[in-house]
Amino acid sequence: MSSSSQALAGSRTLPVGQLIRAWRARRRLSQLELACEAGISQRHLSFVESGRSAPSRDMLLRLAERLDVPLRERNAWLLAGGFAPMYSEHALDAPDLDAARQAVETVLKAHEPNPAIAVNRCWELVLANAPAAMLFAPVRDPALLAPPLNVLRVSLHPQGLAWAIRNFAAWRGHVLERLRRQVAATQDPRLEALLEELAGYPAPPCRLGEPRTAGDWHTTAIAVPLEFDFGDGVLAFIGTVTVFGTPVDVTLSELAVESFFPADRQTAERLRALALTR
Repeated sequence: MSSSSQALAGSRTLPVGQLIRAWRARRRLSQLELACEAGISQRHLSFVESGRSAPSRDMLLRLAERLDVPLRERNAWLLAGGFAPMYSEHALDAPDLDAARQAVETVLKAHEPNPAIAVNRCWELVLANAPAAMLFAPVRDPALLAPPLNVLRVSLHPQGLAWAIRNFAAWRGHVLERLRRQVAATQDPRLEALLEELAGYPAPPCRLGEPRTAGDWHTTAIAVPLEFDFGDGVLAFIGTVTVFGTPVDVTLSELAVESFFPADRQTAERLRALALTR
């Protein structure tokens, strides 16, 4: 874990000025740039970061917004600054999140016969529609499917889906790069540990002619597909991600719906046929 990540991992015990400075450095902003964006003087920001001046609650929230700090960390900032947390955090099955849960379930159901899943910030499965079961059918080690099922771990683990993903080299590169960007954006120590774990999994040899990275994918593709060897054929998917647009609850801010669409006619026809058998 990097020094900046260690600092942010211990955010509940660090002075608030150090938290601001760490996030500003991570976003590669100078004191002057951040001060201008937040509408304060560079001198004032310097005093806040050094601990010579205590920021107000409004200033903390303004700086956090400009630095795109996740809601979970914004609560940590407020605590470090001597204020009560602002953003609630409920379990997805809590009564307060009934409307949100129903919205997610509606999206998942409406996507059938195509698979769709909902995951939390650590890529743990929280909800799925019926067709999503097919995505996990090739898993060789049942322990990987025990709750909390981590979809990235399952997809790259040698005893998970790695052996069944036809374009594994390109898919592995896509997953790791996506996770690296998420770590950079959130500084979440659990995600950093997950990235280190997944990057350490052995990569099977690239098949003849297979692109090794997303950038190497053939020019006629519109996105890097997920291609499964599925029984007597190949199923190919492209994916989209849906998030809540204006969350003020930590759980909702970290929830994402991954929807998989057929990348070719053969896959679409196979999904429709499978739906008729359920």
